[in-house]
Amino acid sequence: MASTPTTDYFPDSEEELYDDEPSDLPSIPINYNRGRRTSVSAESMAPSQDKDYVKVVIPKTQEQRKRIENSIENNFLFKNLDEEQYKDVIDAMVEKRVSNHEQIIRQGGIGDFFYVVETGTFDVYVSKNGAPPEKVHSYGPGGSFGELALMYNAPRAATVVATSDSVLWALDRVTFRRILMENTSRKRKMYESFLEEVPILVSLEPYERHKIADALESAVYEDGQLVIKQGDIGNNFFLIESGEASVMKIDEEGIEHELPGLKKGDYFGELALLNNKPRAVNIKAKGRLKVATLGKKAFVRLLGPVVDILKRNSDNYETITRNARQQ
Repeated sequence: MASTPTTDYFPDSEEELYDDEPSDLPSIPINYNRGRRTSVSAESMAPSQDKDYVKVVIPKTQEQRKRIENSIENNFLFKNLDEEQYKDVIDAMVEKRVSNHEQIIRQGGIGDFFYVVETGTFDVYVSKNGAPPEKVHSYGPGGSFGELALMYNAPRAATVVATSDSVLWALDRVTFRRILMENTSRKRKMYESFLEEVPILVSLEPYERHKIADALESAVYEDGQLVIKQGDIGNNFFLIESGEASVMKIDEEGIEHELPGLKKGDYFGELALLNNKPRAVNIKAKGRLKVATLGKKAFVRLLGPVVDILKRNSDNYETITRNARQQ
């Protein structure tokens, strides 16, 4: 089975979007095809600018709302929504009970809903170049599918079929796109403003900062909480949005040395990514610390223009470390 097929789910990276080789599993039975509508009306997708937009509110019991919350609590698409947006998602979701063998999404069809699995199982099939569909993925409780077609106004990239009697929560196209784009727009503006104040990034063009802003994710650490641990493998680059951090290094003799601390606009974690070496220091939150993080793939892809600067600064860091050991 392919590690990350191009079904109608959101990839973790741009590279994964094109990793879509199907597996050698059985093809979808021909009696799984069911008709679905093939056109939708156009909708405004400019966040906060559609005056005709009316929030969808489908009445629910507290028990139903709790079931939805349990189903989406670990879904990355919703983890950064604010309280109002989160409520709008739950208000708009509709329960859909499906039977074993029922087709939920048809490859090539128009995207109308995004689905979260509460109970049951689903198989994903992709047909390439007219060949019989082949199974490429499966979903169980907590899984979700259907977002790519909604996000990019593209036809469905795969067929999804229930393999047991199941319960789905469905979010309509307009609500999904409005909430997602509202959140993305707000996040981009916040990070672009922040990135303009980060000295290491002043040499970047605005469009390069746009890309970084879209890739960043926020994380919060409380006082004394460890952010990175000396000796660990490095997978993230960090920019401090607010607060301060302490930096400590343990030498070969087990003696801990304190290095200059970090504050808003400072960055850390790049050494392990630049040199493919374990983390060189311990970094802890000093009070409440908020950071923006960038994964390793995004770091390499988006920070290319400033890598030379980062490497020069890493040489300065080595000098600081040596001086600390001699104190």
